[in-house]
Amino acid sequence: MGKTIRFGVSLDSDLLEKFDKLCDEKSYQTRSEAIRDLIRNMLVEKEWDEADGEMAGTLSLVYDHHHSGLSQRLTELQHDSHDLIMSTLHVHLDHDNCLEVMVLKGDGKQIKELAHRLISTKGVKHGKLGLTTTGEELV
Repeated sequence: MGKTIRFGVSLDSDLLEKFDKLCDEKSYQTRSEAIRDLIRNMLVEKEWDEADGEMAGTLSLVYDHHHSGLSQRLTELQHDSHDLIMSTLHVHLDHDNCLEVMVLKGDGKQIKELAHRLISTKGVKHGKLGLTTTGEELV
């Protein structure tokens, strides 16, 4: 880890007031810690956009398990990419609907491709990919 550098930031007073409220809501001890998190989030987003190298994330799917052949198709797609899927959680939301959450790790482009294939499968009601970093490049 590098050495700590102090620097000044100029902000409009209204913007600073909103930022301070947000810091309180999120329980940040200092503005500096909040700013560090904002910078880290921007770096992670840049990493997502580039989808270059190893990444991690979660994929959530909601679907009607009564939809003809859907469960089988989702299982096949997952088996085709078993090397990217670290773990899955299957929850019965009600009589008809299921929530499936997958923890993914691997090449960012492959993770995105798998997510697109699963989300676009006929019968999936909603899907959301949340990417993050493996943390190796963050300070």
